[in-house]
Amino acid sequence: MPFHPDLSAELKVLTMFNLDTVQAGIKVHKDAEVSTKAAVERLFDKGLITQPDGGYLTELGRSCAEHLQHAVRILQNA
Repeated sequence: MPFHPDLSAELKVLTMFNLDTVQAGIKVHKDAEVSTKAAVERLFDKGLITQPDGGYLTELGRSCAEHLQHAVRILQNA
């Protein structure tokens, strides 16, 4: 199953969140790459983050990010 570039961008954004605390969010600045800004907006539309320019993970977003970051750690250590 190949990843579409949009999905890759969304996955990249989800790996940016610090899962050690619920108090840490992200803010995508206006000078960020277009693909990153679009990915953040899509994650907001999907209900995974709280703001269209970043914010915090929702409950669903946190679950998704935890699974993703766990998979990345496994693959990096394999």
